[in-house]
Amino acid sequence: MTAIATEAPPRDLHGRPLHDLRISVMDRCNFRCPYCMPESTYGEHYRFLDAAERLDFDEIERVARAAAQLGVSKLRLTGGEPLLRADLAELVARLRRIEDIDDLAMTTNGVLLARHARALREAGLDRVTISLDTLDADLFRRMSGGRGELADVLAGIDAARAADFPRGIKLNTVAQRGVNERGVLDLVERFRGSGIVTRLIEYMDVGNRNDWNREAVVPSAELVAAIDARWPLDALPPRYPGEVASRFRFRDGQGEIGVISSITQPFCGDCSRARLSSDGTLYTCLFATRGVDLRAILRDGSDNAALRERLREVWLRRADRYSEEREARNTRSRAKIEMHYIGG
Repeated sequence: MTAIATEAPPRDLHGRPLHDLRISVMDRCNFRCPYCMPESTYGEHYRFLDAAERLDFDEIERVARAAAQLGVSKLRLTGGEPLLRADLAELVARLRRIEDIDDLAMTTNGVLLARHARALREAGLDRVTISLDTLDADLFRRMSGGRGELADVLAGIDAARAADFPRGIKLNTVAQRGVNERGVLDLVERFRGSGIVTRLIEYMDVGNRNDWNREAVVPSAELVAAIDARWPLDALPPRYPGEVASRFRFRDGQGEIGVISSITQPFCGDCSRARLSSDGTLYTCLFATRGVDLRAILRDGSDNAALRERLREVWLRRADRYSEEREARNTRSRAKIEMHYIGG
């Protein structure tokens, strides 16, 4: 049973609580998407972490339990591609048993999901988010760096629906000008009324490899207007402080969509998320330039109280608000941690 924390949950320098922990279980991916892991950088000779460098399940569970004692109630497994991690359902079952964790999710590219969905659901996974940028099979293949097939992802979505995750399924679609924005309406139409929520994400300057420029960003407001013109929408209120996506329901009752507007409408002010890389480094921002090594504490004999205190100290010093400072401080020029390393 989880010990009860005796101190108040920490708040950072902007008064934001620690509520979410995103755990990268694998730095590798079976795709080479240009906006995340371009083949030109992550080719066959790129050195990824070996097994000994990654946190094992005992270590991940220790961090998750410490975080739960500091107020975290939501865990999300990410990568790289998390389904490349062997026996992932075992980790899900262990995290599911942590007291005070009421939302256990995973983000995946979906290619391997068909063979794992049932086991993940039975282990206690609440919901799954699948990355899907287009329904055009040829474009999908190009956008995955020639390594993915749309049919495999659609099979994964079908398997996830059959597994009946209690908190459902979401799709994440990154819209890029001149690449896939023309297919957004087709994608929305395909899943409208299915119970699956499509979330449209503005193309972000994550990492250093994707040659990001603002001209490639399709503002969420533009996409919402196009969707609303075809299927009228009504805005929905946030379900909780710090909710990442702005939500809209179809007026005809056929479900809802979400938009994540990190570029045009930064939401740093309510951010309550920390990220744990697969090698045990804790980051307090998706756009971080450095993190804090927790693997050393996990492997030097320190007890759980010391681990929890380290987490508390890191959060109390946190002042990140990158998206709000992007333009004012020309933060684009600084080197950032790659997205495949700490998850989305």
